Amino acid sequence: MTTSAPADDTLVARARIGDTTAFAQLVRRYSGPAYRIALRILGDPDTAQDVAQEAFITAWRRLDRIRVDQAFAAWLYRIVTTAALQAVRSRRAHPDAELDHEHVRLPPSASGNPEQQILVADLLAALQAALGLLTPEQRACWVLRELEGLSYDEIAEVTGIGPDAVRGRIHRARVRLARELKPWR
Repeated sequence: MTTSAPADDTLVARARIGDTTAFAQLVRRYSGPAYRIALRILGDPDTAQDVAQEAFITAWRRLDRIRVDQAFAAWLYRIVTTAALQAVRSRRAHPDAELDHEHVRLPPSASGNPEQQILVADLLAALQAALGLLTPEQRACWVLRELEGLSYDEIAEVTGIGPDAVRGRIHRARVRLARELKPWR
């Protein structure tokens, strides 16, 4: 008989009373997604790692602020997204968004074909460059929707804007990406 992992709300409740082991489980569970979100918004692995670590420190310090009915993941993603957007603004540069190539799955027909692999790599480079042309806010919404699979309502909660504003940002991001990637159709 296998023991299932404790639910997030159980771990949060235990962490709130000082259980560092419970919080460490949350960190292990969400460190990958937190880093990927920061990386895709910032485009710089070192800065993304720093932002993700700072997000967990902030989460630890603010555990008393998470509502009982609030999902830990959405709450943490909001902290990560906010911190990443602040880092972008503080740099005053518009970085290229970097895709996490190890999480991109090649179609089965391309995995053994060197020409297909080169074509896919070139397409990923073009997508990375196109993502760098989006505003940081558009990129954050697009990343959360298309790469992390969050719903519009979840993205609204993460970013602190309304669902209609989320839809607008994602729409503008999709239009821009479609225009930039038109040669790849």
